[in-house]
Amino acid sequence: MPFRYRIAAMILAVLVIMPGFFTGVSAESIIPSVSAKSAVLIDASDGRVIFEKNARVRMPMASTTKIMTALVSLENADEGDTVVIPAEATGIEGSSIYLKAGERLTLGELIYAVMLASANDAATAVAIHVGGSVEGFADMMNARAEELGLTDTHFKNPHGLDAEGHYTSAYDLARLAAEALKNEAFLRIVSTVRHEISGAEPGSTRRLLNHNALLRTYQGAIGVKTGFTKKCGRCLVSAAERGGLRLVCVTLSAPDDWNDHARLLDYGFEFYRAYSFGRAGESFWSPPVVSDEAGQVDCVLERDLTATILRYGGEIEKVIEAPRFLWKLPKDGETLGRVIFYRNGKKIAEGRLVARLRYRNFM
Repeated sequence: MPFRYRIAAMILAVLVIMPGFFTGVSAESIIPSVSAKSAVLIDASDGRVIFEKNARVRMPMASTTKIMTALVSLENADEGDTVVIPAEATGIEGSSIYLKAGERLTLGELIYAVMLASANDAATAVAIHVGGSVEGFADMMNARAEELGLTDTHFKNPHGLDAEGHYTSAYDLARLAAEALKNEAFLRIVSTVRHEISGAEPGSTRRLLNHNALLRTYQGAIGVKTGFTKKCGRCLVSAAERGGLRLVCVTLSAPDDWNDHARLLDYGFEFYRAYSFGRAGESFWSPPVVSDEAGQVDCVLERDLTATILRYGGEIEKVIEAPRFLWKLPKDGETLGRVIFYRNGKKIAEGRLVARLRYRNFM
């Protein structure tokens, strides 16, 4: 039977109570206020919610729609594809790079225009190229949302102009952004401040400046997308990284969105940290083997174990659940148990322990 082998994780405990780690202020005591009707802050690695305000309420999303537009395009087509601009993609209302019918640009150039300049005409051109039509592309967007479990999200178009039945929630949008940031091409594009693409006339260029001011004003910012219509108000999805921690923040209908995001991201980085509880192959227990087989066994972590935890909050306790001893040598890589970390009685991390054999040579 497995046993619960408890050790006070003294190294972790020391880290928690060392000078500079404890301020006497709890995260709950200084939760920031925001102007947004709906907002959320999550850890991008596991979706843990750090802050939320009406985060599951369905709301219009304006041009933050284009996060899904870019992701679906990058997943289903090549950036180097040549796109001949159709007439249907010209003269679209709102933000535009003033495409002309018959122009030729690469899909990659158009996605830069979508994500930096929020170009509705470029989004329409991308949709028609990848999905065959705006409607067909919207079906692809909705299928991807369903794959991701975004139950409060539905798309009617690729640009986010007001449409009945076009909605999301702050929580869904944050999860979508976290997923999209795993795509290297997406991350490269949304973290770009300035970029040049082909112009309408031979030899000319269009200069794009990313509408996301946080890339220029917030330390560690890596994206993601702005949005605005009169109906939606100001919408913003941001992401930032510090010390191995990637946070995604979303505000919908936020008059003071830049400051909302700076406050929420500051809050997240101040009170939370990415912590490594162990690396793949690290040994946590070596049960004795009572058979005559020559060899020793270590219970090692199957994969790296990291989690986002409060910087302040008390001692962390480690619990190892594994056999007290083994009757015979297991197979290398065989599951033997697990290691669990608790703080204040709440589980904060768990990893699988597998067998690693260490054979002794006998003369």
